[in-house]
Amino acid sequence: MPLRLSEHLEHDRPRERFWAVGPGALTGQELLAILLGTGTRGQDALAVAAEILARGDGSLRRLVTRPWAELARIPGVGRTKAARLAAAIELGRRVGLELDPPPERIRGPADVQRYYALRLRDLAVEEFHVLALGSQSQILADLLITRGILNSSLVHPREVFRAAIAEAAAGIIVVHNHPSGDPTPSADDRAVTRQLVDAGRLLDIPVYDHVILGGGGERFVSFAEAGLL
Repeated sequence: MPLRLSEHLEHDRPRERFWAVGPGALTGQELLAILLGTGTRGQDALAVAAEILARGDGSLRRLVTRPWAELARIPGVGRTKAARLAAAIELGRRVGLELDPPPERIRGPADVQRYYALRLRDLAVEEFHVLALGSQSQILADLLITRGILNSSLVHPREVFRAAIAEAAAGIIVVHNHPSGDPTPSADDRAVTRQLVDAGRLLDIPVYDHVILGGGGERFVSFAEAGLL
């Protein structure tokens, strides 16, 4: 029978170790156990945390790509604790965004990658965003248009430009991620881009670029740089 947390030596318990040596000295399993708080029948919080980590093959980066509903089904987790874990991950992501503030102006696709890398990194599904820009290429707003598989029926010019007009955008850059990690444009990516570019010409709101980020956020493809607009 596995030991309950209360049966571990005091200096081996995650919360006691947190206060003795600080969070930076704790393992990912111990940090997850603190977030969980409790385990389940026959498994303490450390054992449940080990099961959660196993869903990411021991990697926290891979773990956050798993659907939260899947983690909620692990015995000893449930929806409440899964939400707690998701909230902790999101707080960490937002801290990262504050440490690396966005560029004041978009001067090229590298600035777009910098702006979206943490926002889109490691997502399990595609997100399609519109970056609304002012007349001096300053960022007016980041607009999430849709989540899910990208195709021309899901990303309609009406939804894209309705959001851009509401922000009084002088032009837009459209951005989405490929969770597979490969940012190479698909046939649907190209079709959506053609539709948006054509609609932008009619509305006098140019589409400056379409940037696709790979799953890790480091690799990207710019339609403008590749001559695909």
